[in-house]
Amino acid sequence: MTMMELKQQLKLSQQLVMTPQLQQAIKLLQLSRMELVDMVREELMENPVLEDLLEVPSRSGEVHGDSGEGLEKQAVSVDGKVSEAPVLPNEVQEESTTPKDAEKKVEEIDWDRYLENYTLQAPTPAFRADSEELPSIEATLTKRTNLFDHLMWQVKLSDFTDIEKSFAALVIGNLDDSGFLKEVSVTELADQASLDPEDAEEVLKIMQEFDPIGCCTRNLQECLLLQTRYLGLGDLAERIIKDFMPQLENKNFPQIARALNLPVEEVYEAAKEIGELDPRPGRNYSGDEPQYITPDVYVHKLADKYFVVPNDDGLPKLKISGFYRSALAADQRSREYIQSKLRSAQWLIRSIDQRRRTIIKVTEAIVEKQREFFDKGVAYLKPMILRDIAEAVGMHESTISRVTTNKYVHTPQGIFELKYFFNSAIKRLSDEDVASEAVKQEIKKIIAEEDAKNPYSDQKIVELLGDRGIVIARRTVAKYREMLGILSSSKRKQYF
Repeated sequence: MTMMELKQQLKLSQQLVMTPQLQQAIKLLQLSRMELVDMVREELMENPVLEDLLEVPSRSGEVHGDSGEGLEKQAVSVDGKVSEAPVLPNEVQEESTTPKDAEKKVEEIDWDRYLENYTLQAPTPAFRADSEELPSIEATLTKRTNLFDHLMWQVKLSDFTDIEKSFAALVIGNLDDSGFLKEVSVTELADQASLDPEDAEEVLKIMQEFDPIGCCTRNLQECLLLQTRYLGLGDLAERIIKDFMPQLENKNFPQIARALNLPVEEVYEAAKEIGELDPRPGRNYSGDEPQYITPDVYVHKLADKYFVVPNDDGLPKLKISGFYRSALAADQRSREYIQSKLRSAQWLIRSIDQRRRTIIKVTEAIVEKQREFFDKGVAYLKPMILRDIAEAVGMHESTISRVTTNKYVHTPQGIFELKYFFNSAIKRLSDEDVASEAVKQEIKKIIAEEDAKNPYSDQKIVELLGDRGIVIARRTVAKYREMLGILSSSKRKQYF
């Protein structure tokens, strides 16, 4: 019979522990510029030790800088040229640590001496881009009226009864972004509002004439018919919409002409008028507000060299308030609270500075590997994967993925997301591989140069690319064409 016994053993091992500070550093890497600003604003509200140099005036006896004589060099702002920042134990360095070691390290800081040496120093001025490239204040202060509010305003101006207004509100609340009532029937909404179904249909007809014309309809056909009658396009346009929607969508005008016993030119003219109608009348009042892209870094060319410059406009300039220095000498409870907030502020400033340095380092590596793109344009974009940059800068691939997500760079060729430069390879017959993005632009160029009355099929595009040394399958051409938002050859064809 086997006997069980308990033993104590000592085992020495190294492991990477996700401390709160490490989690914060990793989180900051993947934040976009706007998300970073929002997060810093929240931290400024929660942590009294943190202050923004751009917003908070100096108090008597308060200090703003680092003399360099303290125990540690401190990054004092999000955007300034700072002293040497400490190495963060994240996957960038893949350094092992334990919670006890981290806690011991921060506890060893002499906060009295640290704040004593935090002397007055003006922040380094941030690089400012050309103000003409940023949106005007008028463009950022306006608020768009959504579809619900716009239609409800017209309901309130109508002579509907209270029950009819309740039904109208239910209808408007069930519209999709295009202005269509698809998910629920009129009868169901009438029951909810305690309105007779026949009266509900009458109310709906009145609502369909609200601005924009075509909203509150149940499908595209009903929407186009309503606009056709409102604009007086004629009986031919109405009949085409009623009886030949599939042929109209496929631009099969000869078939419509034969069925109606009319010249194809007449059918085509009617189809052109139908094409000017709005198939999604609610879209001008729906959707998210436009988000203006502000680049995180700029790539400038001086002579034959490229320089990566961080864009620090609009980012808070953080500092640790010297006001709480005297509070460290107070009772033990206050001292522990302030030290806790000081550690939190210190890690935040360091993490933000590390994020900034990492973005610059990764962008410099991208510029080095994609030099021809920056010189000549998209056609010279090279195939590149995350591992290429990870090996160049000595970081993990997951770090590169975080750094390049929702980060934008302003280049001589335009503004691009950093992820744009990572492309799969497409083989060439007698030359080096070409990036998939360059192939997409080549397809776009071929279609732009085609005869509109005899557009190229996907197979023909494959042959034309083959003549240029690019080997690609027909289904890949179809996929890239759809990604570019280009219709098939049958729908691109123009008859006159």
